[in-house]
Amino acid sequence: MQENVETKSRRLLCVLFVWQREMSFKTNRNDMNKTIYTISKMDCASEEQMIRMKLQGMFNISALTFDIPNRTLQVVHSDSHDNIFAALESLKLDTKYVRTELTETFSEEHTSERKLLYQVLAINFFFFLLEMTTGFISHSMGLVADSLDMLADAIVYGLSLYAIGHSIEKKKSVAKISGYFQFTLAVIGFAEVVRRFLGLGEVPTFEMMIGISFFALIGNTASLYLLQKSKSKEAHIQASMIFTSNDVIVNIGVIVAGVLVYLTTSNLPDLIVGTAVFVLVVRGAYRILQLSK
Repeated sequence: MQENVETKSRRLLCVLFVWQREMSFKTNRNDMNKTIYTISKMDCASEEQMIRMKLQGMFNISALTFDIPNRTLQVVHSDSHDNIFAALESLKLDTKYVRTELTETFSEEHTSERKLLYQVLAINFFFFLLEMTTGFISHSMGLVADSLDMLADAIVYGLSLYAIGHSIEKKKSVAKISGYFQFTLAVIGFAEVVRRFLGLGEVPTFEMMIGISFFALIGNTASLYLLQKSKSKEAHIQASMIFTSNDVIVNIGVIVAGVLVYLTTSNLPDLIVGTAVFVLVVRGAYRILQLSK
């Protein structure tokens, strides 16, 4: 009987130990350190770029916040800051360690960023479905091109959601994938434009082109406002803003093309705008690939 009681007691202690360890892990796995440095020789963007390049391979870093006027740098990271400080010292910019503290705002920033990306993801995926469907119905290459661009945006936002909480290097990788994906879509779009230039396409329905593009313009303007309001300097968010800025220009272009289709009763304006859309897509892909570096 006593042995049975002792066995149960040991089991209970083991359960309590495991529970305590798991709760401790759950409590601390999201705890991040925020270390502040003063860098007296950091007085312009060139020094900021030098620092970013120096720290980009450190996977324990999740965020960098530069305050050039006050010559300070905040680094949100896991583990020790020793390797970060050593890397900064090697730049010989007169770096001084100020303090390290636990930060809870990091998880709050993640929550805010995730909410933002879900909003713009929903907007872009909805308009991808709408423009793809109406593009085929109206025979409009402009709408089809814009829908593919919207699909690219939706994928970028999905990848960006994955990037939240990962290292700076991981976020840059997401931007790079986004750039290559957008470039691939541009090549497919150019091929379709060439096919229609060869006479394998009908005159599009201008009313649908104008109406759908107008609604898409409202959606993209709302997305761009949300992204700019976040004031995030992270690479994946900057890539998302590039995508959305292109979309606003594209929407206006498709509306203009719809008016010209009405005036000329020709599909040529639609194809010209389709070509312009994919030129913008290529430019956006190039800018994003540059950003990922």
